[in-house]
Amino acid sequence: MSGNRLPDIRELTRTEIEQFFLLNGGKKFRAQQVYDWLWKKSCHSFDDMTNLSQDTRHLLQDNFSYHRAEPEIRQKSSDGTVKTRFRLHDGLLVEGVLIPSGDRSTVCISSQVGCVLGCKFCATGQLGFMRNLTTGEILDQITGTFPGKISGSLTGKEDGPIRDSVSNIVFMGMGEPYLNYENVLNAIEKITSPEGLGMSPQRITVSSIGIPKMIRTMADDDPKYHFALSLHAPTDVKRDQIIPFNLKHPLSEVSDALKYYAQKTGKRFTIEYILFGNFNDSTEDASNLALFCRSFPVKVNIIEYNPVLNSGFTRSNPARIKAFVDFLEKRNMIVNVRLSKGKDIDAACGQLAGKQ
Repeated sequence: MSGNRLPDIRELTRTEIEQFFLLNGGKKFRAQQVYDWLWKKSCHSFDDMTNLSQDTRHLLQDNFSYHRAEPEIRQKSSDGTVKTRFRLHDGLLVEGVLIPSGDRSTVCISSQVGCVLGCKFCATGQLGFMRNLTTGEILDQITGTFPGKISGSLTGKEDGPIRDSVSNIVFMGMGEPYLNYENVLNAIEKITSPEGLGMSPQRITVSSIGIPKMIRTMADDDPKYHFALSLHAPTDVKRDQIIPFNLKHPLSEVSDALKYYAQKTGKRFTIEYILFGNFNDSTEDASNLALFCRSFPVKVNIIEYNPVLNSGFTRSNPARIKAFVDFLEKRNMIVNVRLSKGKDIDAACGQLAGKQ
């Protein structure tokens, strides 16, 4: 085999890399060195593995490929947000976003190329689905979104490593994370492991449209990270119009799965709710949202709508937003209004589409 037909080394476990070295007359400890380069030092190629002999590096090159998501184009918003378009080994494109806040940053990463769900308000949904991202490609978005990243190290800024500059990582980019569950879970393990980026799982949030089966699976796996449900409409009548998936799995199924999650984990989760003008932003909608949320401990993030071509939706006006939020707060609900960043470079919520 050659080129892209060689197995991607980042798809192997450390044990499998150990077995490879033993079968090829090498030492077992070489696997740990390689593993550190792949996941802790975030190297760019086998040539970067400078504590390995040339013969060892050639052995790896002859037997494995190293498929990285390579930063191709960066755009900087007027508010400081940076969107990076990554080129994958097969030519496909995916986007990640760096959202600065003082000397810290939130990194918003993708889990798939495109998305199969086809939500009407989302630019990614208009692309259709191409494929899942690998564990390595997910990690590359974290290290690759920092413009100052130095090859072969985890330094993103002059004043410290990436893990110390990132306040949060959110799986809220392109794709549905729980339709790529295994790779997302593996990526989180690499992000949080001392042998990887060494970040706390409390700084990670995974957002999902709400797949009942996967919510239950996730609850059984006892997640240490945070979970967020992209709800956006509190009744089936309205959710059916914007989220086709809801036609197969109505809110009653989603609610039952959320009750299971709350009972199993004892954790509060987040409801994400985009306000669309004159669609889901009335006080009646707020009342229905409060009714939906009464069965589990939640906080609600109100998100402003970011324009997407041909969606047919508009942004809710400030008066309706205030009335909506006031209604929920009077019922003692925890509500945060999230202002979008990066709208001028199509980097805000719902706008990622890997444009050429």
